[in-house]
Amino acid sequence: MTEQHEAPGGVSGRALRPGDGPDGVGARSLQKDIPQATVTRLATYLRVLATLAEDGVLIVSSEELAVAAGVNSAKLRKDLSFLGPNGVRGVGYDVAKLRTRIEDVLGLSGGHRVVLVGAGNLGRALVGYGGFRRRGFTVVGVFDADPAVIGAPLAGLTVRDAAGLRAAVAELEPTIAVIAVPDEAAQDVCDQLVAAGLQSILSFAACGLIAPDTVEVRRVDLAVEMQMLSFERTRNAEPEPLPEVAHVGSGRIARRAPAHPALKHSTSHSATEPKGKGSVVTP
Repeated sequence: MTEQHEAPGGVSGRALRPGDGPDGVGARSLQKDIPQATVTRLATYLRVLATLAEDGVLIVSSEELAVAAGVNSAKLRKDLSFLGPNGVRGVGYDVAKLRTRIEDVLGLSGGHRVVLVGAGNLGRALVGYGGFRRRGFTVVGVFDADPAVIGAPLAGLTVRDAAGLRAAVAELEPTIAVIAVPDEAAQDVCDQLVAAGLQSILSFAACGLIAPDTVEVRRVDLAVEMQMLSFERTRNAEPEPLPEVAHVGSGRIARRAPAHPALKHSTSHSATEPKGKGSVVTP
C-alpha cells in the first residue's frame, strides 16, 4: 500500500471538522473498526511524531516513521490507512497533521483530567512525570488514606483524604483515574471510583479488579513485564545450533559457522522494511 494523497478542503469542498474522518464520518465511527493492536501502535507513532515536532521536523516518510517506531513500513501504512488519507505519495506525512489526526482518533484532542489514588513511592513518581501533561493528561487530584501524607504538597497539588474521594470526583470531573495503592485496598478504591461515575481506570495493583462492563479497567503489572523481559533474555541467550552441511565427495558432515552478525541482521529485513533512519531519531 502506498501513501495516499490528501484531498484538499475536506469532503465536497467543506473543511474537515475536528473528529471528522476522510469521508466526513466522526472519529468515533472510525474507532470501532480499528484493531486493538493497531491502537497500541498508533500510540507509539504519536510519541515519535511528538518528538519529531519538538525537533522541528515538518515532513516524515513512512520508512523513517516506521524505523523510529520499530515496525516495518508496510505495517505502518496499513495502520495509518484506518485513519483515512493522510500522506502524499513520494513526499510523506505532514508531522503536525498526522499527529493531530492520531490524537483525535485516540480521543486526546480535548485532553484528559486525571485523579490519582495512592501517594506512595509509585504515586509520587507518576505525578512527577512531566510527560503526561505534554501528552494531554493533567493530574487534577491526588488522594491517600495515610494521615501522614494527607495535606502534603505534591507536584503543585495537595494530597487529599481518600475518604472524600467520591465527592471530590464530582468536583474535579476527571475522565481517568489511576490506582496506585496496595493490592488489598485496590478493589475498594475501584468500587468508590465506579460509584462516583469514573468509566476509565488504570490500575497498578497486581490483583485483578472487578468492575461493570461499562467501565474500562486496564492493569499494569510491572512484575509481569519484568518476567517477560527475563524470558526474552533467556531465550535470546541460548546458542543457536550450527547447521550441518555435507561436503561433496566425502561421507563426512561438517558444521557451518554462523554468519557475521552484521550480515545476519541485514538479511532479516523484509523488502519493505527501511534500512536507514534518515532524519528520524528514535526517542
